[in-house]
Amino acid sequence: MAENSVAVASSGSSSTRSCRGISTPADNYILSRRRTLLVVVSALLTEAGFDSAEKAAVETLTEMLQSYLTEVGRSAKSYCEHTARTQPTLPDIVVTLIEMGFNVDTLPAYAKRSQRMVITAPPVTNNPVVPKALIAGQNKPHPQHIPGHLPEFPDPHTYIKTPTCREPVADYQVLREKAASQRRDVERALTRFMAKTGETQSLFKDDTSTFPLIAARPLSIPYLNALLPSELELQQVEETDSSEQDDQTDNENLSMHLQDDSGAEKENSSVLQQNSVKGGEETLIDNPYLRPVKKPKLRRKK
Repeated sequence: MAENSVAVASSGSSSTRSCRGISTPADNYILSRRRTLLVVVSALLTEAGFDSAEKAAVETLTEMLQSYLTEVGRSAKSYCEHTARTQPTLPDIVVTLIEMGFNVDTLPAYAKRSQRMVITAPPVTNNPVVPKALIAGQNKPHPQHIPGHLPEFPDPHTYIKTPTCREPVADYQVLREKAASQRRDVERALTRFMAKTGETQSLFKDDTSTFPLIAARPLSIPYLNALLPSELELQQVEETDSSEQDDQTDNENLSMHLQDDSGAEKENSSVLQQNSVKGGEETLIDNPYLRPVKKPKLRRKK
């Protein structure tokens, strides 16, 4: 009889789980509690002499038992909070049962009944191991003025400044090696690109993919490159032409500047002579701001 009732209970629980289809921890806890109540109801039906039971009847009795236990817990909590406590005790439950009309004196005899069925405890499932997060450094303990029930300080790397960049390498040898490796990689990449996009020649007739060589393009006039100047020579010619033009413009500017200086000196000397004639005698000017300007001699570039 017990096997039949337990089978009914297990089928009811599986159907409930399949209908709801929930996998959150809170819902898993509710389903496990509901499954335990189904097992208890099935055991009570077996003790009462029933060989089998319909699924709807078992579900109804389970719902009634769950409602009764929920009401007992709610009332016990109310009496507990009424006396300024946080956890219910046995007197709270006794007062609740009396308030609900239950005869408490029959509990010891019912607990010592002979046909009582013992329900095994459900298997304990180990909680999945949560991988530990990366911890950098040691957590800071709470100071004396912070209560211990408050959460701990976060990891030090969340509020302590940590450098995330490396110092630039200043070694000359390392920089030269890095530049050489980059240049070599660029040359290889360009060579492979030209080999894939253009015509290639192979050292081996059978295997054309091994050691591809860039095909040389024949020129119609092969001796033309020898007659034409190279880019370096053209650049040197342009630099010499520009330097000669700069020298010529400098010489022109210098001659114009010298002519202007000579004209200005003549005007200053004529003004000074007129002033000296008007004064009646030639006198030296003591004020340096009134003396004629003496400009430095400019040297011509050779």
